[in-house]
Amino acid sequence: MKKTTEQNYQKRIRRVMNRIADNLDEDLSLASLAETAHLSPYHFHRVFRGMVGESVAAHIRRLRLERAAQQLMYTEKPVTEIAFCARYEAVESFSRAFSDVFGLSPKSYREAGRSEHGMPDTWNTARQTGPNGFVLNHLGESTMNVDIKTLEDRLVACVRHVGPYNECEHAWRTLCDWAGPKGLLNPTTQFIGVGYDDPEVTAPEKIRYDACITVPKGVEPEGKVGVMTLAGGEFAVTLHKGPYSKLAATYAELCGQWIPSSGREMASKPAYEVYLNTPDTTAPEELLTEIYLPLA
Repeated sequence: MKKTTEQNYQKRIRRVMNRIADNLDEDLSLASLAETAHLSPYHFHRVFRGMVGESVAAHIRRLRLERAAQQLMYTEKPVTEIAFCARYEAVESFSRAFSDVFGLSPKSYREAGRSEHGMPDTWNTARQTGPNGFVLNHLGESTMNVDIKTLEDRLVACVRHVGPYNECEHAWRTLCDWAGPKGLLNPTTQFIGVGYDDPEVTAPEKIRYDACITVPKGVEPEGKVGVMTLAGGEFAVTLHKGPYSKLAATYAELCGQWIPSSGREMASKPAYEVYLNTPDTTAPEELLTEIYLPLA
């Protein structure tokens, strides 16, 4: 069963990669690629990153730049046309992105490729140590420590934050300032974050995040504070230790490595995080966050 599931995930992601490679001139939205993979948009980007080694956006951008390199080498197209073909509106931004990947400006790359000396050794070395490209990461047995937990529905009070994840502190302050005087903050209270968007796909000003605390029945919404139910069920749970900025890597391993090798499927619902300590009194490297990934 585990081997079958792993092979199934590999087929899904290869299907996506083939679609990307064959349609670089299209607007390749996350939703349409997730549909190609038959995966929930909630989790698709994490599966892709975990299995391929780079984000969907980075993969598309790199393939477009590699095609641009071929056009520079083997055609007489002007740099402006090649930049537009690579989906850059300005030659300057294209040149910066191209230089970041290849170590040469587009003009220098074209000249070096056509000179008697050929491409510099530093370029070949850089390419050999680059992203995985079309080679999927070897999965094998994941070493991540994951528990399967069955949870009941939980009632939470929440404050919605819209904007970059690292600017959600005001939502927590609003929630805690409301909950404190009501006696809702106690040793059994859980602090939970629900993120709905991928910052590599969604514009920073549109990212949605709910700051939540568990509350007893009977609590009513008030002002900016809402009340909702976090659905129960089976969850894959793992512990992330370290700064919140590194959570994406743990999600990628959980969704893109552990899930395909586990024999389980993810539910089409957002994951959430339970914060076991606070950055107010804890060093970033000592922060503990439990990730709850809903299972089908």
